Amino acid sequence: MRLLLIACSLLLLARPAGAQTATRGSADSLSVMVTGEVRQPLTLSLSDMSAMPRTTVSARDKQGVSHAYSGVALSDIFQKTGVTTGSQLRGKNMTKYVLVSCADGYQVVFSLAELDSAFTDRIVILADQMEGKPLPSATGPFRIIVPGDKRPARDCFRVRTIAIHSAKD
Repeated sequence: MRLLLIACSLLLLARPAGAQTATRGSADSLSVMVTGEVRQPLTLSLSDMSAMPRTTVSARDKQGVSHAYSGVALSDIFQKTGVTTGSQLRGKNMTKYVLVSCADGYQVVFSLAELDSAFTDRIVILADQMEGKPLPSATGPFRIIVPGDKRPARDCFRVRTIAIHSAKD
């Protein structure tokens, strides 16, 4: 029994650094950090996401095929972290933006207002499922989905951080 435990431990350690499984992985690969101008920084895991209000949206991929993605609305994540939203999003707060960074270095930027339900009816989500199943490892475990964009260039995958900043002169 002892040899079996040692062998299993060695197998886990021998895994490539970027390897992911449904149950184990590095904190970096199975979580998203929400940082920057927030009252309460947050690290979201898959289990944290499942405990939050869920939203399903439809969006087209690069080939034009529509898929159903489910996850948590960014506006709900922002409420949990204390990001300036709603009636407080005015004046100098209108210079705030959201920088989403992915594992491969890809980044996208949104103005904070375009993600706030007080300004738009569009619901942008941090998805963890497609067609009711976990995202494939090549694009998951977290993905930003922007329904209604003519091109899915902002539908980025393998999201690692969502950072809120203010534009400077």
